[in-house]
Parts: sequence; C-alpha cells; structure tokens
Amino acid sequence: MTCCGLETHSAGTRILAVILDLDGTLLDTERATKDILKDLLRKYGKVVDREMEDNRFGMMHKEFTETIVKDYDLPLTPDQFSNEILPFYHQRWPLASALPGANRLIRHLHKHGVPLALASNSRTNNIEEKISHQQGWKELFAIVLGSDQVNAGKPSPDIFLEAAKRIGVDPGYCLVIEDSLVGVMAAKAAGMKVVVVPSVQTQADRYSVTDFVLLLLLEFQPEPWGLPAFEDWVMNALPIEPMHVKGLLQKGFLLEVADDVPSSLADQVSKVCFGWAKLNTDEILKVVVGIGWKWDSCTTRRLIQPLLIGKSNKFVSDHFQVLLVGFIRGLRDKEKKLIDIELVEEDKLIT
Repeated sequence: MTCCGLETHSAGTRILAVILDLDGTLLDTERATKDILKDLLRKYGKVVDREMEDNRFGMMHKEFTETIVKDYDLPLTPDQFSNEILPFYHQRWPLASALPGANRLIRHLHKHGVPLALASNSRTNNIEEKISHQQGWKELFAIVLGSDQVNAGKPSPDIFLEAAKRIGVDPGYCLVIEDSLVGVMAAKAAGMKVVVVPSVQTQADRYSVTDFVLLLLLEFQPEPWGLPAFEDWVMNALPIEPMHVKGLLQKGFLLEVADDVPSSLADQVSKVCFGWAKLNTDEILKVVVGIGWKWDSCTTRRLIQPLLIGKSNKFVSDHFQVLLVGFIRGLRDKEKKLIDIELVEEDKLIT
C-alpha cells in the first residue's frame, strides 16, 4: 500500500499504543498564533525569515527563545524575550482549531480501548491549557507529557520512552504520530514506529527516516498497524467537520481570503473533497474542490481549484464561497502541485 509516493511498512508488529504530538499534529496552533512573532520582531525593526522559522518547528520553548534572540540579533535575553511573547500565545491558544482528522482519530482509538498518550515539547501546563479548549480531549489521553517532565526534550527519545513506560507498553509496540523532524528523530531513537504529517508541505521529502508520510491526518489507515479500522466512510466518502472557504476566482483557481474564519483550511490540507458552492448570484451548487500547494524558489502559496457539478465552469462571477463537508481522496502524484485536477467520473458520482 502506498501514500504520497512512500510505502508503508509491512505490518509485522501489532501496535498496542499510540503516542501523539500536539502542536501541528492535532492542533492548529501555528495558524492561531502565526502573526505573533512577526508583530514582535517588527517592534525591533526585524522581519521574519520564513525558511528559518520553518526549521524551528517542534523546538522546545527554551531552544526556540535562545535561537530567536541569536538569529535576529535582538537586544534581549532569552528570558526577556520569553516573558514578552508568552502572554500573546496564551491569548491566542483558545482560538486554535483541531486539525482535520484529529478528533476522528483520537476518539476512534479511545473508543476501541487503544491507550493514547500526548507527548509534546511544550511545558505540561501549556499543553493542558491548549487541550482544555478542545471538547473531551482531557479525558481521551491516558498520559499527558511535556518536556519539563523529562531530562531532555525532542529530538532526545526521553519523552517517548517515558510515555511508553507510563502506559506500560514496550516501545517497539508503540506508534508515534508527529509533524516535525525533531519529533520523528526522537521517536525513531526510542525504537518506535512513526507516521509523520509534515506541518511544512515543502519539507515532506526530508522525512525519509519515517515509516509513513501523510499529507493530512484524514488519510491515516489503522489496519496496517493492527489497529481497529474506521467505520465512518459512507459510499466512498468521508464526512468531515465543515470547512468554510471564500475568496476571488482567478484563472479557475480560488484565492483564499478567509484566514480569520476559524474553520477555514489548515495548512496541511492537500486533498480532493466536496461540498456546496455559492456564487455572487446566490445560486448554490454541488462542487468538487482540489486543494494543494504551488511552490518555487521564491514563493509558496495554496491553490484551490473548484469544479462545479451540473454547471459550466466558465465562471461569470469572481466571488466564490465554499462549504466543504466531505473528503474523497488525497491528491494523486501528478496533481500534487495542482497544475490541474483530473476530475474523474467517480469524484462526480460521490459528490
């Protein structure tokens, strides 16, 4: 079986417990807090270096503050920087949404009695604060571990080994789901299997050490790991938590402008899904939507291609709203950069 061009392991070991990262894996904290660093750096006459920040994903807070102060040559100590920026994060964490597939996965595994642990490089009190805003999450995890509870955070294996110890499962029978390279390194060092859903789509090719790479959590399949299968597919479609997207059409692509909408698309989403489209005329139609990324040496931007069902796609109106309610499939290899979505007959029938 393959996904995103990478093959799964041959399931020789049945997984007995699942350990999950939080930020960027289950919770879209990056989107909720994305302008905080930019605004703070502007105060000191500095501009965010996107590539440098992408490489900071998964860092412990202490390392994060130390490298920020050094990389941007700020007139602050790391502690001063931390004291200045943390209140802004606390204000924004309640706005963070669960990433697509997160609620589905953890509730499914909990329902079937699979032990779940949360292991993050954040401090434990910050983890507990973040999950307190997500309905039912506190009760779903048998163990919640922060980097302050072990000798060293990721990429050290300490946090994953401690999670396995507390659950009472040998590390070799644990599956880790991560979004960052430091998390993958920590899990592999702990002797565990790893599935990665990269927060930074352009870095998917950096995860060769992992067992499986997904573009989004909705594509996770439990069966190869010996875990109970999902039972929520309906006639080749997966109902999803509604996602609202609105924007302007340009050359057949939708330019997303609804960043302030809590249920709008998370950065990880690359897929073909369906829902309802509303045009300027107030006409509402069924629509299949392809979502991907276009990147080159200078820019990275999301591409959203809507294809109406039962109507010409020579759009008269430039304004477009979409409510996505179902998942059909991930993008095929030739569609990954969305030069064109090949809308097959099956996509139309499912929609």
